[in-house]
Amino acid sequence: MKKFLIGFISLVVIVIIGVQVAQKVVSSGDNYYVQITTDGQRVESKDDNGNSYVDYKYTLQGYDNNGKAKKLTFNATKDRPLRKEAFLKVTWNKKKGVTSYEEVAQKDVPDKALEKLGF
Repeated sequence: MKKFLIGFISLVVIVIIGVQVAQKVVSSGDNYYVQITTDGQRVESKDDNGNSYVDYKYTLQGYDNNGKAKKLTFNATKDRPLRKEAFLKVTWNKKKGVTSYEEVAQKDVPDKALEKLGF
């Protein structure tokens, strides 16, 4: 029983550490800032069960903290387009492309990126 308990606890610890490492790898990357200027391209698809869903595909020029540009393509999984004129902080990973985005206030966009965005 003691060996089983030690093995079980070891397995749980390994799983927890593995999940944390995987999460860090997926969410790590370079931050770029974009401003939503279009409604995006509406893309209608079906999941594996045949249920319909809508994505909006965006291809926008993003800028990092130093004003370096990168063309970013990502999907917004919403039933409506993202809010026009909104600023987004986009995380880009070399292997995965865009891994996440979040809306930020204009004051939170670095000055060099904001300048490149036309402000």
